[in-house]
Amino acid sequence: MSDIRRKLVVGNWKMHGTHATNEALLEGLKSAGPLPCEAAVCAPFPYLAQAAERLARSAIAWGAQDCSVHEQGAYTGEVSVAMLADFGCRYVIVGHSERRALHAESDQLVADKAQAALARGVTPIVCVGETLAQRDAGETEDVVKRQLSAVIHTLAHCVGEMVVAYEPVWAIGTGRTASPEQAQAVHALLRAQLAAATPRAAQMKLLYGGSVKPDNAATLFAQVDIDGGLIGGASLKAADFIAICRAASTR
Repeated sequence: MSDIRRKLVVGNWKMHGTHATNEALLEGLKSAGPLPCEAAVCAPFPYLAQAAERLARSAIAWGAQDCSVHEQGAYTGEVSVAMLADFGCRYVIVGHSERRALHAESDQLVADKAQAALARGVTPIVCVGETLAQRDAGETEDVVKRQLSAVIHTLAHCVGEMVVAYEPVWAIGTGRTASPEQAQAVHALLRAQLAAATPRAAQMKLLYGGSVKPDNAATLFAQVDIDGGLIGGASLKAADFIAICRAASTR
């Protein structure tokens, strides 16, 4: 049933941008005209209002790069999903490898963030992926299945409402990319794991993240279980992001 899944391409700006550079980027994205896929950008918190204002009448959605598990309260520096929803965010990235590594986020915390997002009607983009050491040790399957299992257990009947992004840590910002066959093998594994938990698995979007560029996007997106991409560096250039979007088409 893969032919019912429309591709999704999401830009993760990470900690980049200024008001001026964002303005030029957003205008460049809007000027591209109709795209053959769903598209979104996940901006840093200070620029969500700018993204919401500039993209409000476009086909491009916007989202955030993280969220708190808490609704409100004395949590200095945290941003709740209710606040994100107030900005009209459709998506929020949870469990990005940089959050897991640099902020020691556990599998359960990632799952709790995904649950908090869904409770407010925001779609979580749940990231899973292995390090180079884990891949070399033959642990890829165990790692991604463990990471996804925590989310499946926590979300229970809501599992089918999330987006999953496979991002091999060794391919993020390094210029190295998993081969289409390597990426497809993990995506197929994840979809099989999801199929055991929800009847909606065949309809769920599974994204690939890890040095996706205009020259490799089409080959990656042609894989049967890869439904688009979570794009880092290339999302900061309008022409590159648009080219990646145009490489995506509904099978």
